[in-house]
Amino acid sequence: MIASMYPGTKKSARRRRCERGYSLLEVLIVLTIIALIAALVGPRLMAQLDRSKVTAARVQIRALASSLETMRLDIGRYPTTEEGLALLLSPPRGRSAETWQGPYLDGEVPADPWGGEYLYQAPRADFAQPVIRSLGSDGEEGGSGLAADIEYGDAP
Repeated sequence: MIASMYPGTKKSARRRRCERGYSLLEVLIVLTIIALIAALVGPRLMAQLDRSKVTAARVQIRALASSLETMRLDIGRYPTTEEGLALLLSPPRGRSAETWQGPYLDGEVPADPWGGEYLYQAPRADFAQPVIRSLGSDGEEGGSGLAADIEYGDAP
């Protein structure tokens, strides 16, 4: 009875049911566009992440150098190579322990952004600075680009 009063009612309701949602082709086109954008942006994003790790290593090395300078002002010397950066956390043995005002770092000596240890070498001459170094992303001496060593101080 309703169908006779409103011709085409069944047909339009059926058509609306068929037109709901997205077709498989539309979904595939959107996924393809997203994949293309990710392929173009992804490598640049990863390169930026690597550069930010180099920057973070430089900042951490400068913070360690600043802590070493503060400690040197207190005890009158830099740590020996054997004492290393651990001297920033615990007092030395002997007379220097009386003037040690540390710890000079919060927590522990940080690892470099790649999970390696910072290397420390005591100054070889009077009025020289100690060397603090990260081996970079490859974890080996030398390297170039993002794998290059990051160093602070007077190189030997």
